[in-house]
Amino acid sequence: MIQILQKLSRWLANYTSIFIIAVAVFTFFVPGTFKWVVGTKQTVILGLIMLSMGLTLTTEDFKVLAKRPLDICIGALAQYILMPLIAYTLTVVFHLNTALALGILLVGCCPGGVSSNIMSYLCHGDVAFSVGMTCASTLLAPVVTPLLMLWLAGKSVDIDTVGMFLNILIVTIIPVAIGCFLNFYYSKREVFKTIQSVMPGFGVICLALIVGGVISAVHDKLIERGMILFLWTFLVVFLHNGLGYLTGYFAGMLVHFNRAKKRTISIEVGMQNAGLATNLASNFFLATYPLAVIPCAISCAWHSISGTILAGLFLKWDKRRGVRYE
Repeated sequence: MIQILQKLSRWLANYTSIFIIAVAVFTFFVPGTFKWVVGTKQTVILGLIMLSMGLTLTTEDFKVLAKRPLDICIGALAQYILMPLIAYTLTVVFHLNTALALGILLVGCCPGGVSSNIMSYLCHGDVAFSVGMTCASTLLAPVVTPLLMLWLAGKSVDIDTVGMFLNILIVTIIPVAIGCFLNFYYSKREVFKTIQSVMPGFGVICLALIVGGVISAVHDKLIERGMILFLWTFLVVFLHNGLGYLTGYFAGMLVHFNRAKKRTISIEVGMQNAGLATNLASNFFLATYPLAVIPCAISCAWHSISGTILAGLFLKWDKRRGVRYE
């Protein structure tokens, strides 16, 4: 049974985007399936995703923060400067209504996504740097994300900064801390190692549940507005994500990072924790601006797809240039 679960976990980790898209399409046609994934349940599920991240982190991962403070600082600054500003620019250029603007701003103001570490590994990036950046941006999120939202959207919408701070603290920092604590004390036990081996697939299933819940919640609005709304929103998400990859790479070039670190900062900047953005949109804006969750839900699926594509392009570039790895 355990071996079956481990194989399933590996399959889900390798085909995250396909699984999430399949769940999204199924939910669109059977919207009642995930109507239960709302409110506290959604928060708990996101907390479980972050717990799965914490279970895989070791003390060595956190030592990177102390050993490479300049790299991590540059990465965190790029993360929290480029993505929010790109998101804000797109809201202006595309004249997005308040709801959709809130959604893309939330994605831009959130920390890096947990699957970015996998993408960095696949394209021979600097994995330690990737984990360090994810840890740093996640630790900063309870303070930085609400303040950025207040700065970028506070003039037109009431932003509950204290509520956001507490929400992010509960669904990110506390679960990650619990996971790290358990890993520190029980990592040598075989049972714990078995649990760790199925965590990637468990995290993917939880993310799919969040996406399904969001689609169930906004299904009627999507039907009412039609395909044009979806395509228009997807275009904004596509540009936000793509420009994040591009500007992140150029940021690495600007500070003379090596090839591996340039790839890593590109992926880290472009891939956001869209699951957290979805949770924030659902908890703070769903009642007043229900469409705010749409850019977040699309980002959940698209960031996994685009990250996989980008990692593959990096590898093809290496193959064309005859780059060999030790």
